[in-house]
Amino acid sequence: MSYRLTPRIKICCISSIDEATSAIRNRVSAIGLVSEMPSGPGVISEEIILEIAKIIPPGVSSFLLTSKQNVEDIILQQRKCKTNTIQLCDTLLPEQHLELRRALPGISIVQVVHVTGEESIKEAIELSKNTNGLLLDSGNQSLQIKELGGTGRVHNWIISKEIVKRVNVPVFLAGGLNPSNVKEAIRIVQPFGVDICSGVRTDGKLDEKKLKQFVNNVLNWMDE
Repeated sequence: MSYRLTPRIKICCISSIDEATSAIRNRVSAIGLVSEMPSGPGVISEEIILEIAKIIPPGVSSFLLTSKQNVEDIILQQRKCKTNTIQLCDTLLPEQHLELRRALPGISIVQVVHVTGEESIKEAIELSKNTNGLLLDSGNQSLQIKELGGTGRVHNWIISKEIVKRVNVPVFLAGGLNPSNVKEAIRIVQPFGVDICSGVRTDGKLDEKKLKQFVNNVLNWMDE
């Protein structure tokens, strides 16, 4: 499902109401809120996730990033955090996706696919069957301590492009994006949306100058 329109912009690893407000002021489409993870940046408590989710206005999606793989645990976490989207950073089975959608009507389910090679294409097609969208990232679930996002690494965009073409749900592109490479990424992959964490941060804090530059480059990706 390739797109030629301006991609949606998701800013991940938001850690405070101030950061969320800054992102919203800069016309982003979605806010990513990271709950407990085995590794990676941006983790905040469920209490803070709830506080931030409450101030996000209509029209901006609130993503709960979860590493949980038990459906009941995910349902309880979403009900506590009250986001309108769940981003599953570890793999669930299609039947578990269906169970989540039945239990949480109106809540979007986005499954992360960590692009490691051409085998990720088949995996993405299978995982798209009962989800509302996919997010392509550069983690590694096979490590002793799993990497489930926030690595700052770029993966093979040609594989991502093929996934976008072959699935029938919206796809967000993540993994090592920054203001300098996002135009090229969009041209190659043609995703529904782009997702960024470390690429708009300085010393771990959201950098509004980098954020503005990133947003401007996404909005003007067809220039040059």
